[in-house]
Amino acid sequence: MIDAITKLIRVKTIVTLVLTAVFAYLSCTGQIDADKFITIFTVVVSFYFGTQYERATARTENREG
Repeated sequence: MIDAITKLIRVKTIVTLVLTAVFAYLSCTGQIDADKFITIFTVVVSFYFGTQYERATARTENREG
């Protein structure tokens, strides 16, 4: 449980969550269009999960070889 919380506090995680919250707020208040929100959100989340996947793959490769 503590390990999960520690991983959640990483900078990229915080940035991803803050950006998601900001763009969701802007979309709900009508300051940006929903289609722009979806585009921005997709890029941010794809980057976040892509780097998480890359990190996990690198760890696996380091253990094996």
